Amino acid sequence: MKNHPTPAIGKWFLDNADGQLFEIVAIDENDETIDIQYFDGAIEELDVDLWDEMELTSAAAPEDWSGPFDDLEADDMADPDTPVDTSEFAQYINKM
Repeated sequence: MKNHPTPAIGKWFLDNADGQLFEIVAIDENDETIDIQYFDGAIEELDVDLWDEMELTSAAAPEDWSGPFDDLEADDMADPDTPVDTSEFAQYINKM
């Protein structure tokens, strides 16, 4: 038997067969299923037997979080560390 990675919630893997990157999002030990979410946002439920047959490599979480949001424009991805300009809202708050 080959050395196979153990599934754990939050761990990322690369499926060597199709090049897909995914994260373990749930494990149901009663049903013997593993829920995974691909980088593009798609979710799939695998049974433990299929998991054991897959050719997997442990992977780091992707730095680019936009995978599930393929319809985002560059303007939609603001830097969360940049302060928001609230001056246009201040006039409404001051009137309250």
